[in-house]
Amino acid sequence: MWTPQYHSPMSDEARTLTDVVTRLRRALRTSIRSEWPWDSLPMAQVELLQTLAERPPMRVGDLAAELRLAPNTVSGLVGQLIEGGLVARGGDPTDRRVARLSVTPHGHEQLAVWQAAHEKRIGAALDKLEPGERADVVRALSALDHLVDHLRAH
Repeated sequence: MWTPQYHSPMSDEARTLTDVVTRLRRALRTSIRSEWPWDSLPMAQVELLQTLAERPPMRVGDLAAELRLAPNTVSGLVGQLIEGGLVARGGDPTDRRVARLSVTPHGHEQLAVWQAAHEKRIGAALDKLEPGERADVVRALSALDHLVDHLRAH
């Protein structure tokens, strides 16, 4: 079995952050499903909807590149979301061979419900923290936002 010979403080920080983020996402997803069956959508579909809502309309290829997924994977997800009435496929005014995807009003409504449910869950959990811990979380938000920007750049 391979074991690393040297652990830098940075790798320990990265490992800890990875673990915490993974457990946070899992805990949020698990807790929210008990109240909101809509959240039973796979996270890949939710992320696709969020991306389309932020930058509509998009072609499948552009969406795949943005999400760093294979175009055929995105096509399958899009098909399921179209069937669910959450995404619409429209034409491209400059090229009739190209389809552009956008979130439907129903999809925007569902994203708003999803966002509100998550904010409620996170807010309730924040309220249970000690004041100092809550302040630490709030102070970390700006740095975490910058971390996201750095991750998107790569």
